[in-house]
Amino acid sequence: MSEHRKVALLVGAGDAIGAAVARRFAQGGYTVCVARRDAAKSAALVDELRSQGHDAHARSVDARKEEEVQNLFQFVENELGAIEVCLFNAGSNVQKPLLETTEKLFFKAWELACFAGFLVGREAAKHMVPRGAGTMLFTGATASVRGSSEFAAFSAAKFGLRAVAQAMARELGPKNIHVVHLLIDAGVDSEAIHERMRARGIDPAARGLDTLTKTESIADAYWFAHSQKRDGWTHELDLRPAMEKW
Repeated sequence: MSEHRKVALLVGAGDAIGAAVARRFAQGGYTVCVARRDAAKSAALVDELRSQGHDAHARSVDARKEEEVQNLFQFVENELGAIEVCLFNAGSNVQKPLLETTEKLFFKAWELACFAGFLVGREAAKHMVPRGAGTMLFTGATASVRGSSEFAAFSAAKFGLRAVAQAMARELGPKNIHVVHLLIDAGVDSEAIHERMRARGIDPAARGLDTLTKTESIADAYWFAHSQKRDGWTHELDLRPAMEKW
């Protein structure tokens, strides 16, 4: 590595929020590395960013596996540059009646949305703390603060991730590491959400203006949080469309 480059590592970066955050930070001058279980699924995003003159990479990682997470951080630090921003965006939005929630399903939801967040945050801290700088961004959801009917597994996982992020913020803030939990209290305007709506007989196009939160708006909020001056840091930021009930 012959030159200093700002690097944003985005773990659990899918085609919606993760991809939008990748675009926003690439536009902001960052080398972007998107990591998900199958890096091939991010090939089109990487090609798009590179065609615009940005430095973008994709890596495969199972964020539930400690060794894979450690290897990911070592690769980025050694080959791409010092990680200044780390996003944890993984999670599985599981909806099941309580009596149909098996122990495997409950554990899988916790492992992916909470335990993996701990692993990623801890590894980010190992690199950021010695440098005395860095931003960690954790994606939350309505389930982070409200356990709704049929969401016992997902809510437990997201409540847990929120606690992990909050504990990290209190411990690492004095060391100049900005830890932010972004609570997306909304349906996200993405193809995955559109498919769920259509499966329930709802036409996404007929919902009206701004009833779903656009991924670009979410990415702008992540950029805003990262760009804050240290005398006015936000730990938790909630986003929802104007029409959302809360």
